[in-house]
Amino acid sequence: MSVENSPQRETHAFQAEINQLLSLVINSLYSHKEIFLRELVSNASDALDKLRFRSITEPELLADEPALELRLIPDAEKGTLTIEDTGIGMTHDELVKNLGTIAHSGSREFLETLAQRGQKDMQLIGQFGVGFYSAYLVADHVEVVSRAPGKDQPAWKWASDAKGSFTVEPAERATRGTAITLHLKADQKEFLEEYRLRTLITQYSDYVGHPIKLQVKKTTGTGDDAKTETALEVVNKASALWQRSKSEITDEQYQEFYKHLTHDWEAPLAWTHFKADGNQQFTGLLFVPKHPPFDLNAQQQRGVRLFVKRVFIMDRCEELVPQWLRFVRGVIDSDDLPLNVSRELLQDSQVVRAIRKHVVKKSVDLLEKLAKDKPDDYREFWKAFGTVVKEGLATEAEHKDKLGGLLRYESSREEGITSLADYVSRMKEGQEAIYYIYGESRQAVADSPHLETLKQRGFEVLYMTDPVDEWAAQGLREFQGKQLVSALQADLKLQSTDEQKKEQEQHAEGLKTLTTKMKDVLKDSVREVRVSDRLTDSPVCLVVPEGGSPAYLERLLQQRGKGMGMPRVKRIMEINPGHPVIAHLKAVHERQPDAAQVTEWIELLHDQALLTEGSTISDPNRFARRMTGLLTQVAAQAAGHGATATAATQAPAPEATAAQPSSTTQPTS
Repeated sequence: MSVENSPQRETHAFQAEINQLLSLVINSLYSHKEIFLRELVSNASDALDKLRFRSITEPELLADEPALELRLIPDAEKGTLTIEDTGIGMTHDELVKNLGTIAHSGSREFLETLAQRGQKDMQLIGQFGVGFYSAYLVADHVEVVSRAPGKDQPAWKWASDAKGSFTVEPAERATRGTAITLHLKADQKEFLEEYRLRTLITQYSDYVGHPIKLQVKKTTGTGDDAKTETALEVVNKASALWQRSKSEITDEQYQEFYKHLTHDWEAPLAWTHFKADGNQQFTGLLFVPKHPPFDLNAQQQRGVRLFVKRVFIMDRCEELVPQWLRFVRGVIDSDDLPLNVSRELLQDSQVVRAIRKHVVKKSVDLLEKLAKDKPDDYREFWKAFGTVVKEGLATEAEHKDKLGGLLRYESSREEGITSLADYVSRMKEGQEAIYYIYGESRQAVADSPHLETLKQRGFEVLYMTDPVDEWAAQGLREFQGKQLVSALQADLKLQSTDEQKKEQEQHAEGLKTLTTKMKDVLKDSVREVRVSDRLTDSPVCLVVPEGGSPAYLERLLQQRGKGMGMPRVKRIMEINPGHPVIAHLKAVHERQPDAAQVTEWIELLHDQALLTEGSTISDPNRFARRMTGLLTQVAAQAAGHGATATAATQAPAPEATAAQPSSTTQPTS
């Protein structure tokens, strides 16, 4: 016999995370416990939406109860509050699955959030798909009687006092739908009062698109003829907010609708309400949240609901919103799509493509307005969602001009973030490009040797430290006619005078013997060794040739398994002709071209350059031994031992000389 036909009461243990969640909710000191009503009404509204959508192709589902509505029934004598809907209902197995034994996708994440932020964030419970359990904020026992649509479907009763288990047994219910009965705690009886319930419905659920009926007591007649009866009264407007005129809606109403839609407890940063009346007719209401949801980085995550002629069709409709706008929340209501629209139809619909284009435009316009009118709020937005926005540059090039204006980066100029437009406005005379450096953190890139001549010339450098930044920069390429140039690239596109070019050529010629030697020693690691025009304080650096990737990007790809088997593009090694290390190394090499120390020092310089670019070195132990040897020489010289050594084999190591005060350092032109 199947479980559904079993006549006896069954007892089930709660899944571990649900049990832990219930313990937190029951023992919560959270003061705004009225959110339970918002959550349960929202769940009931979803059940009604699902039934209405299915009834488009299965009209027989409405046969036993045509009305789609919610009912609140307080019973002061029994101390119970019942939230009832005539929606999709649940079977036996759905009750067991949805209310206890299978962990909801967000239960663990919600527990982790509470642990991090404390019980002040109990309002977040609905965002994690576990809003039903908020009932235990006010109740010590909950009963759910539900019946799925269809004349042969039986009703089932779920009950629990949240002490580790729940029961499921057959029940009686004449029509489809669900009734949740809360046995209120002794100190929560305020939620039986008519005025309190009316106020909460108006505050949290006025925009639910189905009537919410409250059972009230009415007295007719006077004296001995007085008679008290109960009646159901509609207490919400039950109209789609987005279909009203903007002039009729207050900011507070927009904010409360957003909270109802998203289960967020904070007001949104911004919103836009629009209506398209061209070839396609649709209405939209889009919101930008203050904080990212826990599943922001889920690939399937979208936040826009699709309605057709005010009928709910689909939640998280990914066809309407590109992935790089997945943080946007809201609704789109189309007059042109069919009610029985499918995923396949959405993917191949000209109407949907037009709506998507409009959604992107309105979203970007909203962010531009936020950045212009409320820069502090935009900084808050960028901290939360900037990484996601930058994905658009890597995936949809047609929006790059607009997205370029939204970008914000830290820079070498000052603390905080700056826009590209502000960067361009501050560019020095003779600066032809927007310079940036890509790395793991501000600390990792701010003192990079690759920036030395840029800083010397007074050129501002953007610090790009998000993993997506390199792809974003490649997607953008230029902004306001200024090319984006990585400080790690081989060609910095620096302007030079004829005198500077001549001096550079002289340096190259004078160091030709050394660069040839270095190329020979490092032939398996670098493709070229050349004199640098970017170094002023450091002896060497590695730069990325055309077609190569920065070290940080290579490391990320390796960590994610996407760089396996990819050959590393050989770097170009640049040397600073004015640095004492290079001068002494040249002198030693000219005296003894085959000295083993020269080879060791060249390899050590290469290891140093690898570390400063963020790469790993092939033999850390050998590197450590060589550094120990050099430190020993420096320590001996500092102590006065061996300071008079003049033989080539005892000459000060290049790094040892560099470790002394750098007053002899000659900056390059």
